[in-house]
Amino acid sequence: MKNTVIIIGAGAAGLMAACTLSNAGKTVTVLEARNRTGGRIHTLSNTLFFKHTELGAEFVHGNLPVTFKLLKEAKINCRFANAEMWRYKNGNFEENSMIIEEWELLIKKLNGLQKDTNIYDFLQLEFPGDKYEELRDSVWKFVSGYDTADPLKASSFALRNEWQNELENAQHRVDGGYCSIINYLANECKAKSGKVLLNSVVKNIFWKKGYIKVACEDGAAYEAEQLLIAMPLGVLQASKQEKGAITFEPKIPAYSQAIQQMGFGAVIKILLEFTDAFWLDKKTEAIAGKDVNKMGYLFSDEEIPTWWTQVPDQSKVLTGWIGGPAAADKIAMPDAEILEQGLQSLANIFKRDINELKGMLIASRIINWTADPFSRGSYAYDTVEAPIARKLLNTPIENTIFFIGEYLYEGTAMGTVEAALTNGEEVAKKILN
Repeated sequence: MKNTVIIIGAGAAGLMAACTLSNAGKTVTVLEARNRTGGRIHTLSNTLFFKHTELGAEFVHGNLPVTFKLLKEAKINCRFANAEMWRYKNGNFEENSMIIEEWELLIKKLNGLQKDTNIYDFLQLEFPGDKYEELRDSVWKFVSGYDTADPLKASSFALRNEWQNELENAQHRVDGGYCSIINYLANECKAKSGKVLLNSVVKNIFWKKGYIKVACEDGAAYEAEQLLIAMPLGVLQASKQEKGAITFEPKIPAYSQAIQQMGFGAVIKILLEFTDAFWLDKKTEAIAGKDVNKMGYLFSDEEIPTWWTQVPDQSKVLTGWIGGPAAADKIAMPDAEILEQGLQSLANIFKRDINELKGMLIASRIINWTADPFSRGSYAYDTVEAPIARKLLNTPIENTIFFIGEYLYEGTAMGTVEAALTNGEEVAKKILN
């Protein structure tokens, strides 16, 4: 059993750690609950529909060092994917209009904040009344849409930091989709005698210093010296009777409490493939009253508020997105109903009959990441308690149990694949040292 490590979760963080450890001579077994690797990375590779389209993580946001180093090492290219952000409001299409009014005053007031509080309470206190209703509404939509966070829980300090460190960097798409990185990491691990076992739903973890026994739903058990838990935060937060939840024996109460203090977002993603890219046609141009060819993202007040194209690729696929409390409210909604809401939202924006859009629709995929038992949400955001909780969770238990994942990353690229890869590599190096 010497030099043995078990990793639970074959997403970006788990496989990055597996690759790093197996390259250094450790005997690694990765246990993955799903029937595929990647976790919240899920590239569709069907040759008929959605060729290399992302159901999960989609963009490389800026010049991210670990991601680009890995792409170079794996000889995988990526392509520039910047696109104009448009807004549909009060019947008008507005290009490059994502500025929130009173933004400078918002930042000034945030910079004066001495004690952290959630962003909702901060706005109610500092920007009360009818005068600032639009500002409060805009910030709510931004926090829930972009960060997929609940504004009633999201830390004002963390958002202040995020908003002042956002680099206007280029966006990229990975050639062949993000799963090409996942496949590379899994293959590298296997080439060094590592194992990646799918359909392995972990139920119980028995441990003492220097010894781990992991028991799975199917009765299989695995032993090792050290354990890396690379499961999504949403699954770790699940109550013990829920699918995918794990129990520790002996219990780890302080760590369990810290897990509950972290924020984890909600999101639904909708992929629609049509016979024609109607959002770029002459009818849309006439409605918009301007050239729509550069429209890449479109924000609205519709039920499914956010849409984007496959820029830079010429494609007849539109992606819909709803995050935060509005997505959490739809956790039990059937996919058919979400699809109907998506098509109605597009019909309202583009002044089409919904039946016309249904006639043009050739394929659809809905992924309700919050309802998925092996993700239970989107990605992490900071609550007021998160910094102290993260500090504890980044401390190994008896050099035997390590938590890893994007929610434990401490840089400025929170909630990204970069965050997962970085944390996975850092924890693996901690073990090796």
